[in-house]
Amino acid sequence: MGIIKLDAYVLLISGQDRYTFLDGLSTNKVETSCSTVLTTTKAKIIDVVDVIEVGDNLAVVGYEPYKDKVLDHLQLRVLQQNVTIRDITTLNNVYLSTENYPSQSGITVTRSYLGWILVTSVKNSLKESMTFEQFTEYRTKNIIPYQQHEITSDVHPFNCGLEHLVHEAKGCYIGQEILTRMRSRGKMGKQLVQVQIDAEDATSVGNEYALAIRRVPP
Repeated sequence: MGIIKLDAYVLLISGQDRYTFLDGLSTNKVETSCSTVLTTTKAKIIDVVDVIEVGDNLAVVGYEPYKDKVLDHLQLRVLQQNVTIRDITTLNNVYLSTENYPSQSGITVTRSYLGWILVTSVKNSLKESMTFEQFTEYRTKNIIPYQQHEITSDVHPFNCGLEHLVHEAKGCYIGQEILTRMRSRGKMGKQLVQVQIDAEDATSVGNEYALAIRRVPP
């Protein structure tokens, strides 16, 4: 098991419309804790987030450098919904575990597209057992995308290996028409693939494997 602290933000969304609010803005069905993608009207990625049920609230965990864009995106669309958004990043630590982490008091654990996300208070730090280089090795071996490497504002979810986070039977959300059309036509563009570590177009490079986003022959 490897554990690494992530550069992450944590937003707390409260109010009776919290589920429908997030469901209408992201690619996956938000009915319980899940990973999902926030996209623009052109289906480009704003961020990939983990939604975590915390009592009567939903915690939204994403990549810290993308936080301001996410907040702008969410706050602009609250409108008349019963939703309150609070930034609680400074109160929490966020870690990734490559294996299922045992349930413990003071640690919120959820399954993520990355592995397992662990959220603790800043007073309850966990011991890291994985370097960023080892994290990259883990990702390149398992073909897992990460922000500012494969996950950027230039790509849509299908480009960077996140097709499983785009629900096939979901209703309307921002970017839905484009993604549904791409999927139905079987034209999803470039794909995330494992490549040689000396590849010029590599987006992440480990010791044995590398990742790149390429056009894949039919």
